[in-house]
Amino acid sequence: GNMSSRKGLNGACSVHEYTGSFVGQSAHFKMTSVCGHVMTLDFIGKYNSWDKVDPAELFSKAPTEKKEANPKLTMVKFLQVEGRGCDYIVLWLDCDKEGENICFEVLDAVLPVMNKPRSTERTVYRAKFSSITDTDICNAMNHLGEPNRNEALSVDARQELDLRIGCAFTRFQTKYFQGKYGNLDSSLISFGPCQTPTLGFCVERHDKIQSFKPETYWVLQAKVNPEKENSLTLDWDRVRVFDREVAQMFLNITKMEKEAKVESVSKKEKVKQRPLALNTVEMLRVASAALGMGPQHAMQIAERLYTQGYISYPRTETTHYPENFDLKGCLRQQANNPYWAETVKALLSEGINRPRKGHDAGDHPPITPMRAATEAELGGDGWRLYEYITRHFIATVSADCKYLQTTISFSIGPERFTCIGKVVTSPGFTEIMPWHSIPLEESLPHCERGDVFPIGEIKLLEKQTSPPDYLTEAELITLMEKHGIGTDASIPVHINNICQRNYVTVESGRRLKPTNLGIVLVHGYYKIDAELVLPTIRSAVEKQLNLIALGKANYHQVLEHTLDIFKRKFHYFVDSIAGMDELMEVSFSPLAATGKPLSRCGKCHRFMKYIQAKPSRLHCSHCDDTYSLPQNGTIKLYKELRCPLDDFELVLWSSGSRGKSYPLCPYCYNHPPFRDMKKGMGCNECTHPTCQHSLSMLGIGQCVECENGVLVLDSTSGPKWKMACNKCNVIVHFFENAHKVRVSPETCDSCDAALVDVDFNKAKSPLPGDETQHSGCVFCDPVFQDLVELKHAAMRHPMHRGGQGKRQGRGRGKGRRPGGRPNPKKPKDKMAALAAYFV
Repeated sequence: GNMSSRKGLNGACSVHEYTGSFVGQSAHFKMTSVCGHVMTLDFIGKYNSWDKVDPAELFSKAPTEKKEANPKLTMVKFLQVEGRGCDYIVLWLDCDKEGENICFEVLDAVLPVMNKPRSTERTVYRAKFSSITDTDICNAMNHLGEPNRNEALSVDARQELDLRIGCAFTRFQTKYFQGKYGNLDSSLISFGPCQTPTLGFCVERHDKIQSFKPETYWVLQAKVNPEKENSLTLDWDRVRVFDREVAQMFLNITKMEKEAKVESVSKKEKVKQRPLALNTVEMLRVASAALGMGPQHAMQIAERLYTQGYISYPRTETTHYPENFDLKGCLRQQANNPYWAETVKALLSEGINRPRKGHDAGDHPPITPMRAATEAELGGDGWRLYEYITRHFIATVSADCKYLQTTISFSIGPERFTCIGKVVTSPGFTEIMPWHSIPLEESLPHCERGDVFPIGEIKLLEKQTSPPDYLTEAELITLMEKHGIGTDASIPVHINNICQRNYVTVESGRRLKPTNLGIVLVHGYYKIDAELVLPTIRSAVEKQLNLIALGKANYHQVLEHTLDIFKRKFHYFVDSIAGMDELMEVSFSPLAATGKPLSRCGKCHRFMKYIQAKPSRLHCSHCDDTYSLPQNGTIKLYKELRCPLDDFELVLWSSGSRGKSYPLCPYCYNHPPFRDMKKGMGCNECTHPTCQHSLSMLGIGQCVECENGVLVLDSTSGPKWKMACNKCNVIVHFFENAHKVRVSPETCDSCDAALVDVDFNKAKSPLPGDETQHSGCVFCDPVFQDLVELKHAAMRHPMHRGGQGKRQGRGRGKGRRPGGRPNPKKPKDKMAALAAYFV
């Protein structure tokens, strides 16, 4: 029917409105969405500070609160605006535990503004669906249920456990080791109840490789010539021996023989079974092993294919199709695809085979294609994953592969040898999954018991046992599933985390090789408390969380009991940290021996060393003090100038020639000197009233885009002069080729912005009448207007840490600067004119 669509107030979610029927009456529908979780769990206030709170307090004393997951989206306000005055709500979130949890986040936002129900009238409904097809959507609408509170609580419990345990261990070990070693090259030394056992599997394999001692062994190989031209290679029934003299003895015995005698010939029809229906873990395994996609990347593609309606819900543990699943309907969708049309049409005409009985986890049907697609539609990785899912589905309703296996047993003297051959009699599912087909082997001769063949060659092969290889992502996924680490949805996240944290690197063949840091961490956990890294304790926690979801365990009791266990482990870990530190000392250099001299300390006046490895910082070995710096940029000495407050030499941070730069005092950056300054602020946010580098002296006017920022002159930028916002990434280029630009103590009568004094080179002056000097307002002066251009800084990474929290003052700090000048206002019409230059 008729439907109107519009963007919601947050600009991210669309709202679709139409009229239809609901619970037997005419109704006006509003359909909208959310962007993942509406809320996230976090500690309140001071407990988010690493410096003010003992990590041990995070286990019980630190209160938590639900905050908006993405405040910029104003999702709660958006939901309340759209939900106000509604009578009913139908929840169409993903049908897994996370989706159930989001249901209640939506309800918490919307129920207070909805119309009050009449008496005991039901107003909340939950739709259960596994694919975005007309049939499934209509079926879900006709069988509405209720959201599952227990499943939502199990997610709440997991969030709180991961937050409290992860933050406590991460904060302690990050501060402890970064304070001692300079070349860790990791901005966060994180611990995670699932992440750490995941890393443990990788290091365990690494240890096996390192401790492996190769052994030499010998194999007897014989070749017979059943026909003059062809030879047949036989396998020794003893397989191998580890004693050279014994092997030589067997060689001498068999070399005396001239013929090989056939002892037996057996033929057996064998079956290679078609695959079980596809679940998430198997999809991720294949994506990594065969398609070369990391698990998280593969999951993102699968989610996109699902939301576009090409496949069913990609998060499922089930490998068994429900009895009412329309297998033929799904198959018919694929009848016109040139890659498998013939196979599909043959199955539809001859009749499909009943899929194998797999495991029914009671969550979602297996992953299947829901509508036809072409490579042009999906492109690249999207098509490759869709193609695999489709081929796998067709294979599940195809016949098994049948082949005839012939085994011929030979005797050469007292020794027995065997030769095996396979001939496919019915390819079955291997037609659609050719990589599973039976490999072609050399054809065996027709023979009977008692036949003899001349021996062509007998030799002794010397070989060595080889170590196992590093774990592939596919093998790691299998281990995680086997030991109950993570869920089908979170497994890719944990693997991605250990890669991003520099604990493992992904080598060729998507093999995971632990780094020095990853190895030392795991060995340290083993040394102090092996349960921190073994999968056993997390597996037990996952079982408890599943019991909460099933309504068989109490949410508060599970939370309290688990946190108590990990709190004890944490205290023991802190008391025993010297054990891990001994391992760190062997692998990493102390701060004092790392980095290169850069700027002088204000306390001892000796040079501090600049440590470039993440997180970059300055360290004074004499005072044994470390000073954090802004990240994701370059640091250099700033003209050997000193801070008037503490005598530390200033350094200049820059994000590159197309980005922003500002000076900072290392001490003030870590220990804010004024009440209205926060940790992590540079000179461009410092409210010192007379320092020549401060906001008070170099601030020009309020930012043209953000609410709290001030445009500050970058006094190092000449001759390509610019001013940059001290909060956001706005840059204003002006007065190119000017000889000098200074901020005047005078202010503009129109907008209160600081005036600037500009000296141009005589040869390149853009001023009228060959003038070289002019004073005026950047925003209002008609002479300056054509010399100003607004841009956005090119950042290497998302915006570095700027000052946070709202400040009362605009311009160059709070209140009035010396000379009584008020804070500048944002000139509305001039700002609009300036914004027109936006590039």
